[in-house]
Amino acid sequence: MLSGKFAYALEHSGELVASLKQVVAEIELRYHLVILSDENINKVGAWMASLLPKMLGATFNSLSTIFFLYFILYFLFMQGRAFEKALTAYMPFRADNVGLLEKEVHSMVVANAVGIPVVAFAQGLVGLIGYWLIGVQEPFFWFGVTCIAGMLPVIGAALAYIPLIIIFLANGQIAQGIAMFVFGFGVIGTVDNVLRFTLLRKIGDVHPLVTVFGVIAGLSLFGFIGLIFGPLLISLLLLLIRIYRSEFVSKH
Repeated sequence: MLSGKFAYALEHSGELVASLKQVVAEIELRYHLVILSDENINKVGAWMASLLPKMLGATFNSLSTIFFLYFILYFLFMQGRAFEKALTAYMPFRADNVGLLEKEVHSMVVANAVGIPVVAFAQGLVGLIGYWLIGVQEPFFWFGVTCIAGMLPVIGAALAYIPLIIIFLANGQIAQGIAMFVFGFGVIGTVDNVLRFTLLRKIGDVHPLVTVFGVIAGLSLFGFIGLIFGPLLISLLLLLIRIYRSEFVSKH
């Protein structure tokens, strides 16, 4: 979806740069500020041109990862019980801690691999309704952007509706820009907060810092899929530390 948009932007890069210059000139004239020079605007165009090959490469890497994911998943489905018995036999823990590990891992997987995408999809669905009512062009495209951005910690879906607010205001659509601002921060943001404090806390209470550090580590290790598996690895590390202390650290 994004590569198509960037390809269109590259084909009309001259019009895009001219529009940016016009918007910047109006802001500088109104507020007596120097925001962007011509040189910086040209650098933005060059940066966008260099971003497209990276996105295509990331798409290829994601497809390759999904292929190997299903290849491994086949054996896990066909011989899942054998893998589970082997892992249990090799774990150097007491039986009660093995049970704790199984229970906590199940809870973390559901919270990270299921809960976070569900929250992001709910934000995208609510956003789609608002985009259609407000009159956003290509609402289904922005629905996809909202779903992807909703999985990011801290900023989240704001990466989708803040650009829409800027686009409306830059086009002189003040009423729609204000409506998008109110709907984005008031409705989409509220959906995120409500679901995170209700749904995610019920299926697995994941601390926001675990999510933040997990996303940072996961993106560098696994790319886009690290949004899900990064927080899972951090949570698993903390759990193993707890089990290690219970097993091997003497209590005083």
